[in-house]
Amino acid sequence: MARLYTNENIEFQVVITLRELGHDVLTSLEAGNANRAVEDEEVLQFAATEQRILVTHNRLHFVRLHQRRTVRHAGIVVCSVDPDFAGLATRIHSALAQGMADHLARVNRT
Repeated sequence: MARLYTNENIEFQVVITLRELGHDVLTSLEAGNANRAVEDEEVLQFAATEQRILVTHNRLHFVRLHQRRTVRHAGIVVCSVDPDFAGLATRIHSALAQGMADHLARVNRT
């Protein structure tokens, strides 16, 4: 399964479900990066250094960072906010089936 890094805006219930689906998930809180106003470039760099796919709700900024490709990364999953946490995690899980290195996947609310 995939190694993921969740930005601090991803709900913990989504993290729990991703872990139940077999993914190795590191949260920004667990990494000591929560509530520190870490710049988006640094968030992506941290995920890349840790060889983890970034999962975030911050679509606008991370789509732009991906388009500029200033750094190689393990992948980025940008998600719509969805109160169906299990459903969102399942859609993220499905999106990870494709190769993610240096790719961006969009996961939308159904």
